[in-house]
Amino acid sequence: MKTKVLLHGGFAGHINTQNDVFFKEILKDVSNTTKVLLVLFAKSADKVSVNRDEDIAQFERNKGDKTISYQLADEESFVEQVKTSDAIYFHGGDTLKLLDTLKKFGDLKELFRGKIIAGESAGAYVLSKYFHSERAGGVFEGLGIVPVKTICHYTEKSKDREDLLKECSPELETLLLPDYSYRVFSY
Repeated sequence: MKTKVLLHGGFAGHINTQNDVFFKEILKDVSNTTKVLLVLFAKSADKVSVNRDEDIAQFERNKGDKTISYQLADEESFVEQVKTSDAIYFHGGDTLKLLDTLKKFGDLKELFRGKIIAGESAGAYVLSKYFHSERAGGVFEGLGIVPVKTICHYTEKSKDREDLLKECSPELETLLLPDYSYRVFSY
């Protein structure tokens, strides 16, 4: 199976039809009994349980007749958790915190091979080659799982952020992701 990567522009926890389509797309190619790994490394400890429940609610609303088991990622077991999961979901939050944590695990592109990987906001940023984060204050290099330059929470007022990304790797596509929108990539 090919690796499927979904990058989402932000606020995937909001209940609306666009996010329903996103969560259904994550689950489209999994078996009827599947394991989802929820990665909340970008969140502060006091937000993890609330955001975990929010993510589970979104998957449950959109799973159809599938049976899903959920596991919350932890740093000590992360590599093994990825290996035993069918889909890995990266919740948004503090992008640089998430990036620093994920860099500890080496080449994740190979570890993710054959999985469904979804990243929302900060999750989309770290999966990209480059990104501009207004919150983090600049252009940063991500993990390069998807060879794009990404701006999440994109609006027409984001043109200055887009200009800053043009300077790095002009051969790469600049991915502009408004809230609630997503793109699918595979390798």
